[in-house]
Amino acid sequence: MVSPSRPFRAGFLAAAAVTVFGAVTGRERLQRVAKPLMMPLLAADVVVEGAAIDPVDRTVLLGSLGAATVGDVLLIAPDDDRRLIAGASSFAVMQTGYSALWWRRGGRPHAAIAVPRLVAWLGAGALMRAKAPNIAAPLTAYGATLGTAAVLASDPGLAPDSKNIAGVNIPDHDPRSRLGVGALLFTISDGLIVLRRLFAHGERSRRVSEGVILATYAAAQFLLADPRAHAKVPVGTSD
Repeated sequence: MVSPSRPFRAGFLAAAAVTVFGAVTGRERLQRVAKPLMMPLLAADVVVEGAAIDPVDRTVLLGSLGAATVGDVLLIAPDDDRRLIAGASSFAVMQTGYSALWWRRGGRPHAAIAVPRLVAWLGAGALMRAKAPNIAAPLTAYGATLGTAAVLASDPGLAPDSKNIAGVNIPDHDPRSRLGVGALLFTISDGLIVLRRLFAHGERSRRVSEGVILATYAAAQFLLADPRAHAKVPVGTSD
């Protein structure tokens, strides 16, 4: 649940719901209104709740959310390959910012976590080169930034008191324990973008898959951008 004392996160959930609804029903106008509000609402929550964050970390987090906002606007039209590539570039900036945050918090790569993601990245790159060579290079490059951030976010050391299964911390009262799941959801969302681009040809399948992409993306950002997970001394919360 979202605490009533955090209205910006509640507003984010509302904007995300409208965005997903607009995608599934083909109402692009709803997306154009709601989707650009999502990351600014999370950024507003960071500003209000982020007093305990190191100033450098707070700046990096806000910059990452700014880059994500640009990507969100570009990807309102996900079937335009030029906008898809430009959006991926914006999200690469965001993922690089997230990687810097996890690294500064002590996140380090571990082979058991990195190898499966490396295999998935190579497989996705090969699939795109075979099926969509015009977008393969930029999306593969973006995938490298996504994978780096996901590997660092999944370091058990970020939440040392939380249970870890198969390289992912199990979410508990510690907001840091949710970072790995957030990164995993981001990876799923972006993987679905590739599958949608290559294999979803009917109008209905494209709308439904876009709704799932946006829902997993929103859930990922909700977890990753929680300022309490970035505090110098993380604060437990039920939000």
